[in-house]
Amino acid sequence: MTTIKARKQRSFLYNAPVHLKRKWISSHLAENLLLKYDRRSIPVIKGDTVKVMRGSYKGHEDKVAKVNVRDMTVNVEGVIVSTAKGTKVAKPLPASTLLITKLNLTDKWRRRKLEAKLSETAKKEVEKEAEEQIKAREEELKAVEKAKEDEERAVKAAEEAEKAAAEAPEAPAAPEAEAPAPAPEEAAPETKAPAPPEESAEGEAKKAPAKKKPATKKPKTEEGEP
Repeated sequence: MTTIKARKQRSFLYNAPVHLKRKWISSHLAENLLLKYDRRSIPVIKGDTVKVMRGSYKGHEDKVAKVNVRDMTVNVEGVIVSTAKGTKVAKPLPASTLLITKLNLTDKWRRRKLEAKLSETAKKEVEKEAEEQIKAREEELKAVEKAKEDEERAVKAAEEAEKAAAEAPEAPAAPEAEAPAPAPEEAAPETKAPAPPEESAEGEAKKAPAKKKPATKKPKTEEGEP
């Protein structure tokens, strides 16, 4: 591209084909890797260990989780942000803000490209490191598969136990044991209350109030009458 207009440069950058965008997602190598491979930069791939050099996550070092070719960004493990809903998502970073500290050598095409300008001793070192990484990766995959199988077995065992419990006939309820009858208590001797003394007829007569006789009015006599 020979144009100097910013508008056309941005248009070409965002509308470029994927095979060109993939090459542009490159980061600088750390000093030890630069001297070892005699290269200043290389395209980033999943599994590379990178260090963030700029931004709010400056100094953070972790593995590359994903490479977004369409957006020309890189997702690094541990670089996350919270959304308005509270969920945490990965924050995409441009490859130019990263520094590669350790290369992922499990890809044979990448190894072939790196070994093109290296000496025989350097090539042997690269192959040895690649074998170690491949073994470590296989062990990780086996551990993940084993954990997955164990989880599936536990789920199946739980389902079978539930199924067996549902199909088993319900056992009849055991008769309740009769409680022993309480021992009869000895009856206490009844004590009769003393009868009240009988009152004599005379006493009753004395107690009863005497009935008053109605007073009879004497007829008034006129004067002179005997």
